[in-house]
Formats: sequence, structure tokens, C-alpha cells
Amino acid sequence: MIADPVRMPLRLSGFVGLTFGFLAGFESERTLAPEGRARDDVTYKWMHLYGIGLLGLFGIDVTARGAHVSVPGGRYPARDAEGRGRLFVMNHRSMFDIFVNLAFLEANIVSRADLARWPVIGLAARRVGTLFVDRGSKRSGAAVINTMCDAVEGGRAVMVYPEGTTFAGDEVRPFRPGVFLAAQRTGAEIVPVGIAYAGTSASYVEEPFVSHLLRVTSARQTRVGLVVGEPLRSEGEDVDALRERAHARVQALVHEARALLEHG
Repeated sequence: MIADPVRMPLRLSGFVGLTFGFLAGFESERTLAPEGRARDDVTYKWMHLYGIGLLGLFGIDVTARGAHVSVPGGRYPARDAEGRGRLFVMNHRSMFDIFVNLAFLEANIVSRADLARWPVIGLAARRVGTLFVDRGSKRSGAAVINTMCDAVEGGRAVMVYPEGTTFAGDEVRPFRPGVFLAAQRTGAEIVPVGIAYAGTSASYVEEPFVSHLLRVTSARQTRVGLVVGEPLRSEGEDVDALRERAHARVQALVHEARALLEHG
């Protein structure tokens, strides 16, 4: 067993090596793939492999329930039966959410704009097509909605954390409307997802990111419950009604994820 004082530096070193190894394999295979959906499939394949590697590296033990994700190695496909990309919506609690998403969901993630400038992870995020948004800019928000629409119409999926930031606990905060505007414009499926963590140490709330990083990378193991629900579609209601329906579903899934951790 790795001693606590050396676990964090070993994992961070491993993270750098894993990331650049992922990028090398990803870039090599993607360059040979034809343009279009075949290239997108290569991207999702390598994102999944990267996510699985990150879970192992950081001691993240995920119990997953729901279509596609309950089987070993399972991942939820990016496209619906008609070939349209899906929109995934989930509560946001930790930096580990992204690692879990990479391992279980085929989707390009919407992330805060400054992540693009971070060392190592920013490079990987840019290369796999992360959608960056400046939460304080209306122009940036509108542009991301248009990009989401283009993505799903092109057969790519998008993962959004509509609470807008991370929070502690199982209460799901009000959702922002952007992803639901995209769903109405495109007719895309909304796939609700709930996540819960055992204990409170994985939460990223009101602290510098470095403090959060050092704490979660030092933990021996992090237990996670993940539940994916049935897809939702707009039923002709307005954006606010669709947003509230999705919010209620994610909240219920968070409670299911908590029960997975407590009762198995």
C-alpha cells in the first residue's frame, strides 16, 4: 500500500504521464481516421480509455447503474437511434466528476473557459473538443448554445453541468437554461445523470483549486455512485418547464446514487 505522504506526488506524476500517453495514442489513431463520425468515434474511444485509466490511478471506485453503464466497461453512446447527438445533464460536485464522465459517457464536456489555459489537462481538453464557456459573458453563453446545437446535429454528444459550478451535498441547485434551449432547438434527447460521493472529502466548494487537488489526490480511495436515467425529450413545454422536469429527475437520480453507496 502506498504511504499517504507519497500518494499525491506519485499520482500527479502518473497523471502527467497518462495524459501525454493518451494524447500520443489518440492523435495517432485520429489522424488516420476519415473525417466525420468515424473520427468522433476514435475520440470517444480514447476519452473512455483515458477515463478508465484516471479512475484506476486516483483510486476512484464507481458503482454505476443504468442503461449501458451497468455492465463492465460499458459507456453510454453519444448518439440516439436517429444518429443525433445526446445532451447529458448532471449535478456537479468534484473535479472527479469529469474523470467519471470520461469513463462512462461518450460526450464532449462544457467547461469553464480558464480550464483551456491550465497545464497538461488544458491541452488534453482542447484536443478532444471540450466546449469552453465564460459564465460571466452573455456572448460566450450564446455561442456555446449554438455550438451545442451544431454538435448534436452532427452526431456528437455534450455533457453539461447546468448548476453552473460545484456544490456540496445531495441537493441539486437550480439549473441554468442554456442546454434546454439547445434541446428545444434540436429535438435532442436529454439524458439525466446523478452522482454522489461517499463522505465529503471529494467536494470542491469555496476553496482554491490547488487545495482541492491536493486533498482528493491524497485520498486512498474515493467511492462514487453514478446513476443514468431514461432519456427525456421536450414535450412541447417551454424551456423553464423542461428545465424543471430535468432538474427533478436529476435530483431523484442523486438520491438513487446515494442509496447505491449506502446499500449497494
